[in-house]
Amino acid sequence: MHVGPQQRLSTRLAFLASGLAMAAWAPLVPFAKARLGLGEADLGLLLLCLGAGSLMAMPAIGLMTSRYGCRIVMLVAGLCVCLILPALAFAPTPLALGCALFGFGASLGALDVAMNVQAVIVERESGGRLMSGFHGLFSVGGFVGAGLMAAMLWLGLSPVLATVIVAALVALSLLFGAPHFLREPEAADREAPVFVVPHGAVIFIGVLCFLCFLAEGAILDWSALLLTAEQGMDAARAGLGYAAFAVAMTIGRLTGDRVVARLGGKRVLLLGGLCGALGFFTAVMASSVPLALLGFLLVGLGASNVVPILFTAAGNQRAMPAGLAIGAITTLGYAGILAGPAVIGFVAHASSLNLAFAGLGCAMLVIAASARLGATAKS
Repeated sequence: MHVGPQQRLSTRLAFLASGLAMAAWAPLVPFAKARLGLGEADLGLLLLCLGAGSLMAMPAIGLMTSRYGCRIVMLVAGLCVCLILPALAFAPTPLALGCALFGFGASLGALDVAMNVQAVIVERESGGRLMSGFHGLFSVGGFVGAGLMAAMLWLGLSPVLATVIVAALVALSLLFGAPHFLREPEAADREAPVFVVPHGAVIFIGVLCFLCFLAEGAILDWSALLLTAEQGMDAARAGLGYAAFAVAMTIGRLTGDRVVARLGGKRVLLLGGLCGALGFFTAVMASSVPLALLGFLLVGLGASNVVPILFTAAGNQRAMPAGLAIGAITTLGYAGILAGPAVIGFVAHASSLNLAFAGLGCAMLVIAASARLGATAKS
């Protein structure tokens, strides 16, 4: 299979498009809540539809990419994303919004699996380290999508028009890359069975992905509360915790390919887990706001290359076809994102928020301790 600069560029565009689409939803949440008169509990239930759609689609998409190739899956999923995104801004009833979120989540999940399968193949055939950079473009897309949506809404554009503009950018990114998306599955994957229970290295890699995504989901939903409750930070500025985390993660991923090429996956996984753990423990024990923000920055830097290294390992393992393995570990990872806020809430209710965040530090230590096996799992 020929892989060159055009295939690498097309993969980056797919990750950028996915980040753009994913981030566009967040600024719409307050508008949806006000438009439909939703309470917090009702909104929480609706938000679960997004994750449920992704989780239900991902295992099947792994099979489809193994059978039909990445190109058709990414284009169909991208088309669905672009069509559904504006519906999130005008869905007239909670039921309609729930259905739209479910479809949006399923489409994003399908795009996520297919683009990661392509990324694994392109990296392997290129003979170098590329995965961190691909995931870095997803982070860049997230920044651009959220910032663009916020700017358009601030300038007075309607939510529907703003989502149409973002959907057009997503479509253009995918159409520009489409001629060089991988059309054919790998020969070894064409005869993949319809269903394979994840086992061996795939389960091990998936658990490590779950732990890393668990930490990321918890930072997204609980970092502001930790800063306000434990550091007395003003609520209007408490979002700086997640911002520090996100900026560090993006920088870490955009530079990660060179770092992994120089140090090796095992060492970066070890150092990343230790750095993430140090960040969580620093945030918990911080005596000032700047020190707590430094902790979140260290978490972002440490976690930045963990998932890319694990996806590369999933593509190289031999226990399952690559497409099915990517689908399985992506599903486990998303489960971590969904479970993170709930787990932290439960632990914080039973003990304290500080103890819950310390537990996340211990999860990062587990990743560090598993570095040798996680980066080189084969069977």
